[in-house]
Amino acid sequence: MRGTPYPTLGELLRRARATVAARPGALRLRAVGTSRAGRPLWLLSAGHGPRHILTVAGAHANEPVGGVTSLSLAERFAREPALLQESGCTWNFLLCLDPDGASLAGRWLTGLPGEGRLGEGLPGEGRAAAEASPTLRGYYRRFYRPAFAAQPEFPPVTSDPRPVMPESEALVRLIDELRPVVQFSLHGVEVGGSFLQLTRAVPGAAAAYRRIAADLGIPLEHRPFDGMGWLAESPGVLVLPDSGPTEERDPSGFTSQATWLYAMRHGTVSAVVEAPFWSVAGVSDPRPVAEPRREVAEASEILLGRAKQLEAVVGELGPRAPETPEEIAHFTAARELMDIGPGVVDTWNSAELATTVGNAVSLGVAARRIPLRAAAMMRQALGGAPALDTLVEAWARELASTFDARWVPVTDQTELQIRTMLALARALV
Repeated sequence: MRGTPYPTLGELLRRARATVAARPGALRLRAVGTSRAGRPLWLLSAGHGPRHILTVAGAHANEPVGGVTSLSLAERFAREPALLQESGCTWNFLLCLDPDGASLAGRWLTGLPGEGRLGEGLPGEGRAAAEASPTLRGYYRRFYRPAFAAQPEFPPVTSDPRPVMPESEALVRLIDELRPVVQFSLHGVEVGGSFLQLTRAVPGAAAAYRRIAADLGIPLEHRPFDGMGWLAESPGVLVLPDSGPTEERDPSGFTSQATWLYAMRHGTVSAVVEAPFWSVAGVSDPRPVAEPRREVAEASEILLGRAKQLEAVVGELGPRAPETPEEIAHFTAARELMDIGPGVVDTWNSAELATTVGNAVSLGVAARRIPLRAAAMMRQALGGAPALDTLVEAWARELASTFDARWVPVTDQTELQIRTMLALARALV
């Protein structure tokens, strides 16, 4: 199973329907809303208990692991009903919150046999390994992640004049309907380590999470950048403080109420579980850094320098406006990432970052990832310009080689999320 690619959105739904048809008494599938483009939002439910658990997958279009995890756990419940019955809960899986975004981001999956693989040249990837596993070059050549305001897990605050996306409204309705004991939001990070965010401390959760990651050989982010206002309970585990933020503000300035914060009104504990696609062992290094300010300055120089380099390449291509809806979506998201560099650097300088080797490594990854994402999407927005193609390939290779990024088998990614969800569910219900 090593190197198993993620299923596309269509394959995921076909497998869900086949599983329900094979075990109609154990699993149920229903649409709970539609996307902006009219695609159904599918909820797969297992069990018949009076209390509910909710798992949300596909909140970010470039993170397909959550759908695989959800379907794998639902299939396990169908085979082993006692595993779910002991909790007395119905477990609900929203298979993909952003099917429109996933339909664009999922294109890299179809390129695995050809341009989706490098074939040679990356650390930890001999020819045999490269032929069996995706690579960063293939991932970024077809990369897509919507602009911040178009990510449905983050509806705008009420003072924002922008309308709420129908996907966001559907999720909020579902939360109000189910009032779940716990809500899991399954995410993936392309390069780095794993981490867990909790809206309330759960006794024993941090220790269990560390054991699970260690068993699978997946490094933990020593101090994740996500949740800057959250408390670091232990390496890789963040907990929302009692007086923690009620809103989320991203580097573009867009402010939202995350749906995992919305669920707190029902007494729900939300858990965000991140699994790396390519792991970097260095992110877990706890040794102190002698000069944290220097590490931040070097990362800032990389981020701003590459944004400037990308701007120059785009300018040399001459005026060419994106034409199709897909090109416009890629252009909007890329343009946003090209513009947020100064705001990101201000955030880095205002916080105590890079105090450990692991944190400095994470900072270095982020400094390279942001402009690489922008270049990857701008390449697609402007018709695959050779100059942008060269830039994406060079930066993807450099990211992999600098941090010795190693592909994590999909089975390990999903096992990390499944074991974490089961451990937290046992603790909470």
